[in-house]
Amino acid sequence: MPHACANAATDAAARTRAEAPAASVLLVGGHESGAADRLRPLVRDGIAAGAVGVGRELAAAVDRALAGSERPVCVVPMTLGRDPRLVADTARTLRRLTGAAGTGRLALCAPFGEPAHLIGWLRAAAERAATAAAASAASANASAATEQTAVLVTAPRSGPFEDAELFRIARLVRQYRTHRWVEVAFEGGDPDLAEGVERCRRLGAGRVVLLPAGFGPAPAVAGGEDGGPLLSARAVAGVLRARVAGALDRLRRQEDGIATGLDAEHGHGFPHSHGPADHHQHPHPHHHPNSTAEKR
Repeated sequence: MPHACANAATDAAARTRAEAPAASVLLVGGHESGAADRLRPLVRDGIAAGAVGVGRELAAAVDRALAGSERPVCVVPMTLGRDPRLVADTARTLRRLTGAAGTGRLALCAPFGEPAHLIGWLRAAAERAATAAAASAASANASAATEQTAVLVTAPRSGPFEDAELFRIARLVRQYRTHRWVEVAFEGGDPDLAEGVERCRRLGAGRVVLLPAGFGPAPAVAGGEDGGPLLSARAVAGVLRARVAGALDRLRRQEDGIATGLDAEHGHGFPHSHGPADHHQHPHPHHHPNSTAEKR
């Protein structure tokens, strides 16, 4: 019996070591997640150690994570591809933290998603909505039910370039369409959700299904139906595991990802060229001093 107990204890310890997370994972949120507020369920579910905004909040969370264990700290910019400033601001914050405590232990992960990912995820969500619409109709009317359903892609409002990007994405979602209409509306933006639903109705839609192009559910609005989350919690966890695994692999090669993140805003915004006396000739966006990291 003592041997059996010892073996059981050893097996339990081995399982604990195997199940222990390889890194402390911090999620950084911007306009696509309500400044990280819509990421809190991922922390409650144990998928991440924390969800924070960029700047001082991120810096404090990283300091706590580095001091709390010997594990690496992996920071994931939680953008779906429409917030390159979040990635750059996160990199700027982490660059200031790569001191003795963070050397070899602090990594900036690749963003959660890019525009191509968002297009694919929205297409999949639209297909699910089409399947649900067909299932709710009589078999003879299934095709008509799908044809008369509009998809309204929703997101919190942001800047003009980020919002314009969502219109481009919606057009590409519609390209291989499961629905006749794929429209866009913004929470507190132009058009707002009520205007988006009304536009779909005026175009001839009998049903309007709301799909979020951000984290968390689409808000309820009169005349619209909830199309469910963009990704399930299981899918989100799978993407995060892949981002963290990639970051840890690079960290083993002494690459923390921060320098790459600093260039994330390149080409975003109004382009301009430097004068002929400047050696830096390629176009890039104006730098505005009101970035979140610099204000904090």
